[in-house]
Amino acid sequence: MQEQLFTARRNQILDAATRVFAEKGLHATTIKDIAKEAGIADGTIYMYFENKMALMLGILDRMNESEKREADFSQFTEGDFRGFMKAYIRHRLTVLKADNFELFRVVVSEILVNKELRDLYYQKIIEPTSMLAERYFEQWKGQGIIKPINASLTMRAISGMVVGLILQYIIGDKALESAWDQLPDVLTEMILDGLESENTQQK
Repeated sequence: MQEQLFTARRNQILDAATRVFAEKGLHATTIKDIAKEAGIADGTIYMYFENKMALMLGILDRMNESEKREADFSQFTEGDFRGFMKAYIRHRLTVLKADNFELFRVVVSEILVNKELRDLYYQKIIEPTSMLAERYFEQWKGQGIIKPINASLTMRAISGMVVGLILQYIIGDKALESAWDQLPDVLTEMILDGLESENTQQK
C-alpha cells in the first residue's frame, strides 16, 4: 500500500510538472509553480525529486516508458513479427502525440542547449534503452526472425525515424498531420520490406 501511495504521489507531481513545463518551459518554471498545479506543499516535491532537473528526467523516463520496455520486447518470442512491430510503433507514436507534442518541444529545445540534461538523459535513459533493444534484436537475429544485420545501427535508425517524424510534425508538415495514424503501417512495411519493388529485384 505504501509503495502504491508513493507511486501515485510521484505520478501526481510528474503530471503537474508536465503541464507546467509544457506551458512555461524549464527555466521559467519554479518548484512553487509545480506544487501549486499539483495541489501540494512545495516541500512535498523534494521528498520525491531533488530539483527541476530530476523532475525533467522523471518526465523523460516516463515518456520513454523505460520500466515497460523489457515487457514490451519480451512479449514477442515467435509468430507474427510484423504485427508486433506495427503494434509497437503505433503505441510509441500514440504515447508521444498524447499532448500534441507540446512537451516534446520543450524537451528537445532544452536537451539541445543544456549539456547536463543531455548527458543525464543519454546515460540514464537512452543508453540503457538502447542496450535492451540491441539485446532483443540480437536474439531475434539469432532465431532467424530478422536478417543478420547490424542490430545496433538498425535499432538507432528506427528510433531516429520516429524522432525525425515528430520534429517534422512539429514544424507543421500537413501531410503528417492528416495521416499520422497511417504511419505504423507505412513504417512497418518500409522497415520489413524495403522500398525496392519485386519487378526491380527480378531484373
